[in-house]
Amino acid sequence: MSSELTKIPIVVIGGPTAVGKTALSIEVAKAFNGEIINGDSLQVYRKLNIGTGKVTPEEMEGIPHHLLDILNPDESFDASKFKELATQAILEIHQRGKLPIIVGGTGLYLEGLLYGLGFGGNKSEDDQIRKALENQAATISDNDFWELLNQKDPTAAQKIPPQNTRRIIRALEVIATTGKLFSEQEEHQVQTKVFDSCLLVLDMPREQLYERINQRVDLMIEQGLETEVKQMYQQFDGELVNGMKGIGYKEWWAYFEGHLSQETVINQIKQNSRRYAKRQLTWFRNRLKDAHWIDARQSWQEVQPLITAHLKKERNTQ
Repeated sequence: MSSELTKIPIVVIGGPTAVGKTALSIEVAKAFNGEIINGDSLQVYRKLNIGTGKVTPEEMEGIPHHLLDILNPDESFDASKFKELATQAILEIHQRGKLPIIVGGTGLYLEGLLYGLGFGGNKSEDDQIRKALENQAATISDNDFWELLNQKDPTAAQKIPPQNTRRIIRALEVIATTGKLFSEQEEHQVQTKVFDSCLLVLDMPREQLYERINQRVDLMIEQGLETEVKQMYQQFDGELVNGMKGIGYKEWWAYFEGHLSQETVINQIKQNSRRYAKRQLTWFRNRLKDAHWIDARQSWQEVQPLITAHLKKERNTQ
């Protein structure tokens, strides 16, 4: 199967939050007869629409979308599951004679799909280890949990902030399942493409991106973000379930419990979103070495000839 996958052409559109990935993906799908696969870790959840910036039915313009609204907010999802479902969707889209287009800003998901996760192991055992780590993370402070990784793999710990609990869980899981340091596996992992991918990463000047992020958060507030989060808060009795741990959701808990003002929450969402965008860009630069970096302000003019050339090359090699 792996040799068959390397012959399947796909387009991957990555980049930071609010940079314009959704709009570009629709243009690409219309021009190249494509279908879109969501590559965002939060847009898989039902009812989380405003805070995730999920594409609306109107914005889809009739283009089929996959891996949206497939889980309840309290269900778990990870890079391994994404790879499994996305690969299945790619195969089905390709069999229909369409171009698979993967769009999202979750770098770990995109990397795992494109190059493989690089971690072996028994899936049921991996799940048990992950759940144990998640339970442990929930019972101790971020710094104490980070220290567990620092003791086992200081090099990896220095690259992962204490607040990035999910990444720390992943590192500890890999160490437990493979018996090898997470940092060594990252350094020595050879990037061999699973698919025949044209990888595009959108970017723009930092100040313009930050302004877009601030405007986007203001629009989310106007669209009813507080109500969307409050409904989830009430549905799950105040529990911070998996889907609610993302930026735009988790910040509201302190407000609902009377500890912060609405203005403070909104400012926190903006600040956290800007910081996340910076981390996303760093990830893409460090991990996806063969990406085409695209100026989001003129993305279509740059992207169209790249994809055309990629598909022409793919046809010529068949």
